[in-house]
Amino acid sequence: MIGLLQRVSRAAVRVDGESVGAIEAGLLVLVGVERGDTEAQADRLLERLFGYRVFGDAERRMNLSLQDVGGGLLLVPQFTLAADTRKGMRPSFTPAAAPEDGRRLFDWLVEHARTRHKPVATGLFGANMQVESVNDGPVTFWLQVPPV
Repeated sequence: MIGLLQRVSRAAVRVDGESVGAIEAGLLVLVGVERGDTEAQADRLLERLFGYRVFGDAERRMNLSLQDVGGGLLLVPQFTLAADTRKGMRPSFTPAAAPEDGRRLFDWLVEHARTRHKPVATGLFGANMQVESVNDGPVTFWLQVPPV
């Protein structure tokens, strides 16, 4: 499972001109589900998202986590993160989970995130989304929990 996280001042997702999710300061995380991923990978990714120290302390060092600062979490499904881009001029989506598995694990991730943190907002699985964000820093990290 892949999480591309960005520390943001604010972020929002729209579908067909309607807002479906928005946060103020916190993390925007684009989520890719790979073949072989299970709830174990989703749980480990959540642990890392909540505990990853990307927010500045009093000395402006990245020593604080999302839970430390009480920031928002915006989870956006993005299957293209699981693409194989190693050769050619067109990505291969062979490494990506099947849509039904991707939806199930993304929904699991969201449900468990909401039991552990507030606020949590989301994009819409399978929709054409417009994602707006103000990247704070910029600070962007690729987190990957490999499939079994």
